[in-house]
Amino acid sequence: MKKNILLIDDSALMRRVICDIIASDNSFQIADICKDGQEGYEKLKEKRYDAVLLDVNMPRMDGLELLKRLQEEKIKATIIMVSTLTVKDAEVTMIALELGAVDFVTKPTNIIEAKGEVFKKTLLSVLRAVLKLPSLAQAEKPAASISPRKPIQRKTTSAKGNKLVALACSTGGPKALQSVIPYLPKALDAPMVLVQHMPIGFTKSMADRLNELSKISVKEAEDGDILTKGWVYVAPGGKHMEVAKLADGRHKIVLNDMPAIGGLKPCANITYDSLTRSGYDEVVCVVLTGMGADGTKGILSLAKKKPVYVISQDEKSCVVYGMPKAIYETGIVDEVVPLKDAASAITKRVGVL
Repeated sequence: MKKNILLIDDSALMRRVICDIIASDNSFQIADICKDGQEGYEKLKEKRYDAVLLDVNMPRMDGLELLKRLQEEKIKATIIMVSTLTVKDAEVTMIALELGAVDFVTKPTNIIEAKGEVFKKTLLSVLRAVLKLPSLAQAEKPAASISPRKPIQRKTTSAKGNKLVALACSTGGPKALQSVIPYLPKALDAPMVLVQHMPIGFTKSMADRLNELSKISVKEAEDGDILTKGWVYVAPGGKHMEVAKLADGRHKIVLNDMPAIGGLKPCANITYDSLTRSGYDEVVCVVLTGMGADGTKGILSLAKKKPVYVISQDEKSCVVYGMPKAIYETGIVDEVVPLKDAASAITKRVGVL
């Protein structure tokens, strides 16, 4: 049976494009179309849909207003935001995730891109992932092939010493991070580097919003940033992030513009690979919700050179059990936790200053 989708968008052009995209996949069908949030609200009061594609900027009632109304009236819906690549919309999208949206897709800036394969693939991939349908893309396949046939050789982990937290997430990650970062203590006894697959602009909005919500300090990473305990450094969209050891023993952020890896930029594997040359006594690797297997190869490579402690999110609390599944199947995971316990698991492992 096809999944019923509600489309809420004030642009006739985007409605037509999205309808064509949905119609191209036999798993979905557009059940209803609304031109603004007010129409969407009326539909959601009377009907249930498998998923809702919601525009941000609309007349009468915009996306945020609709989410607030649904939250106030306890109307449940699986909502994916469709947002343009503007700074303002990026900020609004982060707030939308707090108000109940599960993820977002960036809207193309012109009709050529809107009708292109990239937007089509992205939209359908996120829909399939959120609704827990088998992926049509090949990105999920490496997860099954990484499982080792013999025990992994790894450095002995240490409960003491100088530590770094390296966290990776993708689909469902922006919302998941709001259940983790704000619950970390201000004086966390380690810096954190964080790779979330997001486009340019959105990572800064996410970092700024997390900083507002958190006791710990959060920023979008800049080239040359010196890693400091009690700080979270978010890899900027459109750049890969590495960690480099300095002559005085400190570590800094190095951003590079290498091509995307498997369509990902930033790519968590690059960050984890760079840590093999770091001076940290232990790297606490955290893998949260996301499609594919990014981070798994990097963590396995890192574990051969450095002591690691690996925490993965459990299947039940994941929006998409892809990246956590990939790392879990290797046998290297030390702790599997529900999302609500991720912050305490990190804090317990690295301690507080």
